[in-house]
Amino acid sequence: MDRDTAVPQVDAMPGEKAREWVEYHHDTAATSTYVYDFVWDLSENAEGPFCTDLDGNVLLDFTSHVAAAPLGYNNPKIMDRLREFDLVDPLKIAGQDFYVSSGQHPEEDDLPGAAGLMDRLTEITSHYDMDTVFLSNSGAEAVENALKISYDASGGGKYGITFQGAFHGRTLGTLSLNRSKEVYRRKFPEIPSIHDVPFCDDRDCSPETCSCGFFAGDSSQLRRKLDPKRGYVNPEEVSYLIMEPIQGEGGYRFPSDDFMQEVAAVVDEHDITLIADEIQSGVGRTGEMWGSDHYPIEPDIITCAKALRVGATISRSDVFPEERARLSSTWGAGDIIASLQGALTLDAIEEYDLLDNAVVRGRQFLETMRDADPDGVADLRGKGLMLAVEFDSKERRDAVQEAALQRGLLTLACGYSVLRILPPLDVTEREISLGCDLLLSAIADTA
Repeated sequence: MDRDTAVPQVDAMPGEKAREWVEYHHDTAATSTYVYDFVWDLSENAEGPFCTDLDGNVLLDFTSHVAAAPLGYNNPKIMDRLREFDLVDPLKIAGQDFYVSSGQHPEEDDLPGAAGLMDRLTEITSHYDMDTVFLSNSGAEAVENALKISYDASGGGKYGITFQGAFHGRTLGTLSLNRSKEVYRRKFPEIPSIHDVPFCDDRDCSPETCSCGFFAGDSSQLRRKLDPKRGYVNPEEVSYLIMEPIQGEGGYRFPSDDFMQEVAAVVDEHDITLIADEIQSGVGRTGEMWGSDHYPIEPDIITCAKALRVGATISRSDVFPEERARLSSTWGAGDIIASLQGALTLDAIEEYDLLDNAVVRGRQFLETMRDADPDGVADLRGKGLMLAVEFDSKERRDAVQEAALQRGLLTLACGYSVLRILPPLDVTEREISLGCDLLLSAIADTA
Protein backbone atom coordinates (compact mmCIF):
# COMPACT_ATOMS: atom_id res chain seq x y z
CA MET A 1 0.00 0.00 0.00
CA ASP A 2 1.30 3.43 -0.98
CA ARG A 3 0.20 5.73 1.83
CA ASP A 4 0.73 8.78 -0.39
CA THR A 5 -1.91 7.63 -2.90
CA ALA A 6 -4.19 5.27 -0.97
CA VAL A 7 -7.89 6.14 -0.82
CA PRO A 8 -10.81 4.49 0.99
CA GLN A 9 -12.73 2.00 -1.15
CA VAL A 10 -15.83 0.24 0.20
CA ASP A 11 -18.16 -2.23 -1.48
CA ALA A 12 -20.17 -3.18 1.59
CA MET A 13 -19.60 -2.85 5.33
CA PRO A 14 -19.63 -5.40 6.81
CA GLY A 15 -18.95 -7.85 4.00
CA GLU A 16 -19.75 -11.54 4.00
CA LYS A 17 -16.33 -12.65 5.30
CA ALA A 18 -16.38 -10.06 8.07
CA ARG A 19 -19.80 -11.26 9.22
CA GLU A 20 -18.50 -14.85 9.40
CA TRP A 21 -15.51 -13.83 11.53
CA VAL A 22 -17.60 -11.65 13.83
CA GLU A 23 -20.00 -14.52 14.43
CA TYR A 24 -17.08 -16.88 15.09
CA HIS A 25 -15.56 -14.40 17.54
CA HIS A 26 -18.81 -13.95 19.46
CA ASP A 27 -19.32 -17.68 19.83
CA THR A 28 -16.83 -17.58 22.71
CA ALA A 29 -16.36 -13.89 23.54
CA ALA A 30 -18.10 -12.32 26.52
CA THR A 31 -20.38 -9.41 25.69
CA SER A 32 -18.40 -6.19 25.75
CA THR A 33 -18.31 -2.81 24.05
CA TYR A 34 -19.56 -2.97 20.46
CA VAL A 35 -18.41 -0.55 17.77
CA TYR A 36 -18.18 -2.05 14.26
CA ASP A 37 -18.31 -5.37 12.41
CA PHE A 38 -14.88 -4.45 11.12
CA VAL A 39 -12.28 -7.23 10.78
CA TRP A 40 -8.75 -6.08 10.00
CA ASP A 41 -7.00 -8.48 7.60
CA LEU A 42 -3.47 -8.85 8.97
CA SER A 43 -2.28 -10.39 5.71
CA GLU A 44 -3.30 -7.41 3.56
CA ASN A 45 -1.76 -3.98 3.11
CA ALA A 46 -2.05 -1.41 5.87
CA GLU A 47 -0.03 1.68 6.71
CA GLY A 48 -0.68 4.74 8.84
CA PRO A 49 -4.42 5.43 8.91
CA PHE A 50 -5.17 3.04 6.02
CA CYS A 51 -6.08 -0.60 6.55
CA THR A 52 -7.79 -3.39 4.62
CA ASP A 53 -10.56 -5.63 5.91
CA LEU A 54 -11.32 -9.27 5.08
CA ASP A 55 -13.61 -8.33 2.20
CA GLY A 56 -11.04 -6.09 0.54
CA ASN A 57 -12.49 -2.79 1.74
CA VAL A 58 -9.83 -0.11 2.23
CA LEU A 59 -10.62 2.07 5.24
CA LEU A 60 -9.35 5.36 6.64
CA ASP A 61 -9.09 4.76 10.38
CA PHE A 62 -9.54 7.96 12.38
CA THR A 63 -10.03 6.09 15.65
CA SER A 64 -6.40 5.02 16.27
CA HIS A 65 -8.01 2.19 18.26
CA VAL A 66 -9.26 4.71 20.84
CA ALA A 67 -5.83 6.40 20.82
CA ALA A 68 -4.11 3.06 21.53
CA ALA A 69 -2.47 2.87 18.07
CA PRO A 70 -0.83 6.33 18.04
CA LEU A 71 0.89 5.88 14.67
CA GLY A 72 -1.79 3.76 13.00
CA TYR A 73 -0.94 0.54 11.18
CA ASN A 74 2.53 -0.83 10.30
CA ASN A 75 4.11 2.60 10.55
CA PRO A 76 7.75 2.53 9.35
CA LYS A 77 8.63 5.03 12.09
CA ILE A 78 8.33 2.08 14.47
CA MET A 79 8.35 -0.99 12.25
CA ASP A 80 11.79 -0.31 10.77
CA ARG A 81 13.32 -0.47 14.25
CA LEU A 82 11.16 -3.38 15.40
CA ARG A 83 12.48 -5.46 12.50
CA GLU A 84 15.91 -5.30 14.16
CA PHE A 85 14.48 -7.30 17.06
CA ASP A 86 14.67 -11.07 16.70
CA LEU A 87 11.63 -12.59 18.35
CA VAL A 88 12.32 -14.69 21.42
CA ASP A 89 10.26 -16.72 23.84
CA PRO A 90 9.11 -15.76 26.41
CA LEU A 91 8.10 -12.31 25.22
CA LYS A 92 6.55 -11.63 28.62
CA ILE A 93 8.68 -12.20 31.69
CA ALA A 94 8.00 -11.83 35.39
CA GLY A 95 9.13 -8.25 35.23
CA GLN A 96 9.15 -7.45 38.94
CA ASP A 97 11.78 -10.09 39.69
CA PHE A 98 13.68 -10.51 36.43
CA TYR A 99 15.29 -8.05 34.06
CA VAL A 100 16.00 -8.08 30.35
CA SER A 101 18.59 -6.51 28.09
CA SER A 102 19.62 -6.68 24.44
CA GLY A 103 23.24 -6.98 25.53
CA GLN A 104 24.18 -3.31 25.27
CA HIS A 105 24.93 -0.67 27.90
CA PRO A 106 21.63 0.68 29.33
CA GLU A 107 22.18 4.19 27.97
CA GLU A 108 23.14 2.92 24.51
CA ASP A 109 20.42 0.31 24.00
CA ASP A 110 19.02 0.53 20.46
CA LEU A 111 16.10 -1.70 21.42
CA PRO A 112 15.01 -0.43 24.84
CA GLY A 113 12.86 -2.55 27.13
CA ALA A 114 11.06 -1.66 30.32
CA ALA A 115 14.02 0.16 31.87
CA GLY A 116 14.47 2.29 28.75
CA LEU A 117 10.77 3.09 28.67
CA MET A 118 10.73 4.13 32.33
CA ASP A 119 13.79 6.31 31.75
CA ARG A 120 12.01 8.09 28.90
CA LEU A 121 8.85 8.53 31.00
CA THR A 122 10.69 10.21 33.83
CA GLU A 123 12.41 12.48 31.30
CA ILE A 124 9.11 13.69 29.80
CA THR A 125 7.56 14.22 33.25
CA SER A 126 10.61 15.87 34.83
CA HIS A 127 8.90 19.29 34.68
CA TYR A 128 6.51 17.84 37.27
CA ASP A 129 9.49 16.56 39.31
CA MET A 130 8.53 12.94 38.64
CA ASP A 131 11.27 10.37 38.90
CA THR A 132 9.63 6.98 39.50
CA VAL A 133 7.45 4.64 37.40
CA PHE A 134 5.44 1.49 38.02
CA LEU A 135 4.54 -0.37 34.82
CA SER A 136 1.46 -2.54 34.45
CA ASN A 137 -0.71 -4.08 31.74
CA SER A 138 -3.48 -1.53 31.26
CA GLY A 139 -4.81 1.92 31.98
CA ALA A 140 -7.20 0.64 34.63
CA GLU A 141 -4.27 -0.96 36.46
CA ALA A 142 -2.33 2.29 36.18
CA VAL A 143 -5.22 4.13 37.86
CA GLU A 144 -5.64 1.41 40.51
CA ASN A 145 -1.99 1.78 41.45
CA ALA A 146 -2.34 5.57 41.52
CA LEU A 147 -5.15 5.16 44.04
CA LYS A 148 -3.10 2.73 46.13
CA ILE A 149 -0.07 4.97 46.40
CA SER A 150 -2.29 7.99 47.12
CA TYR A 151 -4.04 6.23 49.97
CA ASP A 152 -0.66 5.08 51.24
CA ALA A 153 1.00 8.50 50.98
CA SER A 154 -1.91 10.22 52.74
CA GLY A 155 -1.53 7.98 55.76
CA GLY A 156 -5.00 6.53 55.36
CA GLY A 157 -7.13 9.45 54.20
CA LYS A 158 -10.54 7.98 53.43
CA TYR A 159 -11.94 10.37 50.79
CA GLY A 160 -11.44 10.57 47.05
CA ILE A 161 -12.78 13.27 44.73
CA THR A 162 -13.75 12.72 41.11
CA PHE A 163 -15.66 14.74 38.50
CA GLN A 164 -19.03 14.40 36.86
CA GLY A 165 -18.61 12.86 33.40
CA ALA A 166 -15.40 11.06 34.42
CA PHE A 167 -14.25 7.70 33.08
CA HIS A 168 -11.23 6.02 34.67
CA GLY A 169 -11.57 2.30 33.88
CA ARG A 170 -13.61 -0.85 34.40
CA THR A 171 -12.03 -2.56 37.38
CA LEU A 172 -14.07 -2.39 40.58
CA GLY A 173 -11.84 0.28 42.04
CA THR A 174 -11.79 2.50 38.96
CA LEU A 175 -15.53 2.03 38.39
CA SER A 176 -16.06 3.80 41.71
CA LEU A 177 -14.59 6.94 40.14
CA ASN A 178 -16.69 6.88 36.97
CA ARG A 179 -19.45 9.43 36.54
CA SER A 180 -20.29 8.95 32.86
CA LYS A 181 -22.73 6.24 31.76
CA GLU A 182 -24.45 4.47 34.68
CA VAL A 183 -24.23 1.09 32.93
CA TYR A 184 -20.55 0.97 33.88
CA ARG A 185 -21.34 0.90 37.63
CA ARG A 186 -24.80 -0.64 37.91
CA LYS A 187 -25.04 -3.29 40.68
CA PHE A 188 -21.29 -3.39 41.26
CA PRO A 189 -19.85 -2.69 44.72
CA GLU A 190 -17.79 0.46 45.03
CA ILE A 191 -15.03 2.07 47.06
CA PRO A 192 -16.80 4.17 49.74
CA SER A 193 -16.36 7.90 50.36
CA ILE A 194 -15.93 9.04 46.75
CA HIS A 195 -17.34 12.54 46.21
CA ASP A 196 -17.84 14.31 42.91
CA VAL A 197 -18.10 17.86 41.60
CA PRO A 198 -19.08 19.24 38.17
CA PHE A 199 -16.54 19.20 35.33
CA CYS A 200 -16.29 22.32 33.19
CA ASP A 201 -18.27 21.91 29.96
CA ASP A 202 -17.46 25.35 28.52
CA ARG A 203 -13.87 25.87 27.38
CA ASP A 204 -14.37 29.64 27.77
CA CYS A 205 -15.99 29.36 31.20
CA SER A 206 -15.24 31.91 33.92
CA PRO A 207 -16.69 32.31 37.43
CA GLU A 208 -19.05 34.96 36.02
CA THR A 209 -20.27 32.92 33.02
CA CYS A 210 -20.19 29.36 34.46
CA SER A 211 -23.14 27.23 33.36
CA CYS A 212 -22.02 23.78 34.53
CA GLY A 213 -22.47 24.54 38.22
CA PHE A 214 -18.81 24.32 39.25
CA PHE A 215 -18.63 28.04 39.99
CA ALA A 216 -21.49 29.57 41.95
CA GLY A 217 -21.57 32.83 43.82
CA ASP A 218 -18.16 33.83 45.11
CA SER A 219 -16.68 30.32 45.20
CA SER A 220 -16.64 26.87 43.59
CA GLN A 221 -18.37 23.68 44.62
CA LEU A 222 -14.97 22.07 45.17
CA ARG A 223 -13.79 24.85 47.47
CA ARG A 224 -17.04 24.91 49.48
CA LYS A 225 -17.06 21.12 49.84
CA LEU A 226 -13.58 21.22 51.41
CA ASP A 227 -13.96 24.41 53.43
CA PRO A 228 -12.70 23.58 56.97
CA LYS A 229 -15.46 25.66 58.56
CA ARG A 230 -18.45 25.34 56.21
CA GLY A 231 -17.70 22.22 54.14
CA TYR A 232 -18.75 18.65 54.82
CA VAL A 233 -15.58 16.86 53.63
CA ASN A 234 -12.53 17.23 55.86
CA PRO A 235 -9.68 18.14 53.47
CA GLU A 236 -7.16 16.49 55.82
CA GLU A 237 -8.90 13.16 55.16
CA VAL A 238 -8.82 13.46 51.35
CA SER A 239 -6.34 11.05 49.77
CA TYR A 240 -6.59 12.31 46.20
CA LEU A 241 -8.43 14.26 43.58
CA ILE A 242 -8.46 12.48 40.21
CA MET A 243 -9.29 14.08 36.89
CA GLU A 244 -8.88 13.70 33.17
CA PRO A 245 -7.34 16.99 31.98
CA ILE A 246 -9.63 16.55 28.99
CA GLN A 247 -12.57 14.22 29.48
CA GLY A 248 -12.65 11.40 26.94
CA GLU A 249 -15.57 8.99 27.28
CA GLY A 250 -17.57 11.80 28.90
CA GLY A 251 -17.71 13.68 25.60
CA TYR A 252 -14.33 15.27 24.79
CA ARG A 253 -14.90 18.13 27.20
CA PHE A 254 -12.12 20.72 27.16
CA PRO A 255 -12.11 22.75 30.38
CA SER A 256 -11.40 26.44 30.77
CA ASP A 257 -8.23 27.86 32.31
CA ASP A 258 -10.29 29.43 35.11
CA PHE A 259 -11.72 26.03 36.02
CA MET A 260 -8.29 24.41 36.03
CA GLN A 261 -6.78 27.30 37.97
CA GLU A 262 -9.38 26.85 40.70
CA VAL A 263 -8.73 23.09 40.87
CA ALA A 264 -4.99 23.78 41.14
CA ALA A 265 -5.50 26.40 43.84
CA VAL A 266 -7.74 24.18 45.98
CA VAL A 267 -5.52 21.08 45.87
CA ASP A 268 -2.49 23.26 46.59
CA GLU A 269 -4.21 24.98 49.52
CA HIS A 270 -5.16 21.67 51.13
CA ASP A 271 -2.08 19.72 49.98
CA ILE A 272 -4.20 17.11 48.17
CA THR A 273 -2.58 14.62 45.79
CA LEU A 274 -3.68 15.42 42.23
CA ILE A 275 -3.90 12.41 39.88
CA ALA A 276 -4.00 13.29 36.18
CA ASP A 277 -5.54 10.46 34.14
CA GLU A 278 -3.71 10.87 30.82
CA ILE A 279 -4.66 7.50 29.39
CA GLN A 280 -6.41 9.04 26.38
CA SER A 281 -5.04 12.59 26.37
CA GLY A 282 -1.37 11.76 26.96
CA VAL A 283 1.63 10.78 24.80
CA GLY A 284 1.31 13.61 22.30
CA ARG A 285 -2.35 13.29 21.39
CA THR A 286 -3.17 16.95 22.17
CA GLY A 287 -0.07 18.53 20.63
CA GLU A 288 1.68 18.53 24.01
CA MET A 289 3.13 15.41 25.57
CA TRP A 290 0.48 15.53 28.30
CA GLY A 291 -2.99 17.06 28.34
CA SER A 292 -2.01 18.59 31.69
CA ASP A 293 0.65 20.66 29.90
CA HIS A 294 -2.09 22.88 28.44
CA TYR A 295 -3.42 23.92 31.83
CA PRO A 296 -2.28 25.59 35.08
CA ILE A 297 -2.24 22.35 37.08
CA GLU A 298 0.69 20.45 38.59
CA PRO A 299 -0.17 16.76 38.81
CA ASP A 300 1.45 14.69 41.52
CA ILE A 301 0.73 11.44 39.69
CA ILE A 302 0.20 10.76 35.98
CA THR A 303 -1.44 7.60 34.72
CA CYS A 304 -1.02 6.60 31.09
CA ALA A 305 -1.53 3.64 28.77
CA LYS A 306 -3.14 3.32 25.31
CA ALA A 307 -0.55 5.05 23.08
CA LEU A 308 2.18 3.91 25.46
CA ARG A 309 1.23 0.23 24.77
CA VAL A 310 1.60 -0.55 28.50
CA GLY A 311 0.09 0.92 31.64
CA ALA A 312 2.25 3.30 33.66
CA THR A 313 1.85 5.10 36.97
CA ILE A 314 4.35 7.95 37.18
CA SER A 315 5.09 10.06 40.23
CA ARG A 316 7.80 11.10 42.67
CA SER A 317 9.77 8.65 44.76
CA ASP A 318 8.38 10.20 47.96
CA VAL A 319 4.82 9.39 46.84
CA PHE A 320 5.53 5.74 46.08
CA PRO A 321 5.70 3.41 49.10
CA GLU A 322 9.19 2.28 50.09
CA GLU A 323 8.03 -0.99 51.62
CA ARG A 324 8.53 -4.03 49.42
CA ALA A 325 5.44 -5.86 48.13
CA ARG A 326 3.13 -2.87 48.61
CA LEU A 327 3.11 -2.78 44.79
CA SER A 328 3.73 -5.81 42.63
CA SER A 329 2.62 -7.52 39.42
CA THR A 330 3.86 -10.63 37.65
CA TRP A 331 3.73 -8.95 34.25
CA GLY A 332 4.48 -5.41 35.40
CA ALA A 333 7.50 -4.24 33.40
CA GLY A 334 7.59 -7.68 31.84
CA ASP A 335 6.05 -7.28 28.38
CA ILE A 336 9.19 -6.97 26.29
CA ILE A 337 7.55 -6.08 22.96
CA ALA A 338 5.01 -3.65 24.45
CA SER A 339 7.72 -1.82 26.39
CA LEU A 340 9.82 -1.63 23.24
CA GLN A 341 6.87 -0.28 21.25
CA GLY A 342 6.18 2.32 23.92
CA ALA A 343 9.78 3.50 23.99
CA LEU A 344 9.99 3.63 20.18
CA THR A 345 6.71 5.58 20.05
CA LEU A 346 8.16 8.23 22.37
CA ASP A 347 11.32 8.32 20.23
CA ALA A 348 9.28 8.76 17.04
CA ILE A 349 7.27 11.62 18.55
CA GLU A 350 10.51 13.48 19.23
CA GLU A 351 12.42 12.50 16.08
CA TYR A 352 9.65 13.41 13.65
CA ASP A 353 8.26 16.49 15.49
CA LEU A 354 4.88 14.83 15.87
CA LEU A 355 3.71 17.24 18.60
CA ASP A 356 3.95 20.06 16.07
CA ASN A 357 2.29 17.92 13.43
CA ALA A 358 -0.62 17.20 15.78
CA VAL A 359 -1.15 20.93 16.31
CA VAL A 360 -1.02 21.80 12.60
CA ARG A 361 -3.16 18.92 11.36
CA GLY A 362 -5.68 19.34 14.19
CA ARG A 363 -6.05 23.00 13.24
CA GLN A 364 -6.52 21.97 9.60
CA PHE A 365 -9.36 19.62 10.54
CA LEU A 366 -11.18 22.21 12.66
CA GLU A 367 -10.75 25.01 10.11
CA THR A 368 -11.94 22.81 7.24
CA MET A 369 -15.02 21.69 9.13
CA ARG A 370 -15.84 25.20 10.38
CA ASP A 371 -15.50 26.68 6.91
CA ALA A 372 -17.93 24.06 5.60
CA ASP A 373 -20.40 24.87 8.42
CA PRO A 374 -22.35 21.60 7.99
CA ASP A 375 -25.98 21.34 9.10
CA GLY A 376 -26.62 19.64 12.40
CA VAL A 377 -23.16 20.26 13.89
CA ALA A 378 -23.52 22.00 17.23
CA ASP A 379 -19.83 22.38 18.06
CA LEU A 380 -16.34 21.63 16.78
CA ARG A 381 -13.52 21.49 19.31
CA GLY A 382 -10.16 19.95 19.98
CA LYS A 383 -6.55 20.21 20.99
CA GLY A 384 -4.00 18.74 18.64
CA LEU A 385 -5.44 15.51 17.25
CA MET A 386 -7.91 14.95 20.09
CA LEU A 387 -10.89 16.24 18.11
CA ALA A 388 -14.64 16.30 18.61
CA VAL A 389 -17.65 16.93 16.39
CA GLU A 390 -20.78 17.45 18.46
CA PHE A 391 -24.17 17.09 16.78
CA ASP A 392 -27.55 18.50 17.66
CA SER A 393 -28.88 15.04 18.53
CA LYS A 394 -27.66 11.55 19.31
CA GLU A 395 -29.70 10.19 16.40
CA ARG A 396 -27.90 12.43 13.92
CA ARG A 397 -24.51 11.51 15.39
CA ASP A 398 -25.27 7.80 15.04
CA ALA A 399 -26.52 8.24 11.47
CA VAL A 400 -23.40 10.20 10.49
CA GLN A 401 -21.13 7.59 12.03
CA GLU A 402 -22.83 4.83 10.02
CA ALA A 403 -22.78 6.89 6.81
CA ALA A 404 -19.07 7.62 7.32
CA LEU A 405 -18.40 3.91 7.78
CA GLN A 406 -20.08 3.09 4.49
CA ARG A 407 -17.72 5.59 2.85
CA GLY A 408 -14.69 3.99 4.48
CA LEU A 409 -14.10 6.37 7.40
CA LEU A 410 -13.85 4.90 10.91
CA THR A 411 -14.83 7.21 13.77
CA LEU A 412 -15.87 6.71 17.41
CA ALA A 413 -18.77 7.96 19.47
CA CYS A 414 -18.46 9.39 22.98
CA GLY A 415 -20.57 11.44 25.37
CA TYR A 416 -24.17 11.80 24.27
CA SER A 417 -23.98 13.18 20.74
CA VAL A 418 -20.27 13.50 19.98
CA LEU A 419 -18.02 11.89 17.37
CA ARG A 420 -14.38 11.73 18.40
CA ILE A 421 -11.75 12.00 15.70
CA LEU A 422 -8.36 10.44 16.50
CA PRO A 423 -6.05 10.31 13.45
CA PRO A 424 -2.52 8.92 13.85
CA LEU A 425 -0.05 11.46 15.20
CA ASP A 426 1.79 11.62 11.86
CA VAL A 427 -1.37 12.12 9.79
CA THR A 428 -0.73 14.13 6.63
CA GLU A 429 -2.47 17.12 5.09
CA ARG A 430 -3.85 14.89 2.34
CA GLU A 431 -5.23 12.40 4.84
CA ILE A 432 -6.97 15.09 6.89
CA SER A 433 -8.51 16.46 3.70
CA LEU A 434 -9.71 12.98 2.74
CA GLY A 435 -11.22 12.45 6.17
CA CYS A 436 -12.98 15.81 6.16
CA ASP A 437 -14.42 15.15 2.69
CA LEU A 438 -15.78 11.78 3.79
CA LEU A 439 -17.22 13.15 7.02
CA LEU A 440 -18.83 16.15 5.33
CA SER A 441 -20.33 13.87 2.69
CA ALA A 442 -21.74 11.63 5.45
CA ILE A 443 -23.24 14.65 7.23
CA ALA A 444 -24.82 15.90 4.04
CA ASP A 445 -26.19 12.46 3.26
CA THR A 446 -27.99 12.29 6.61
CA ALA A 447 -29.31 15.86 6.56
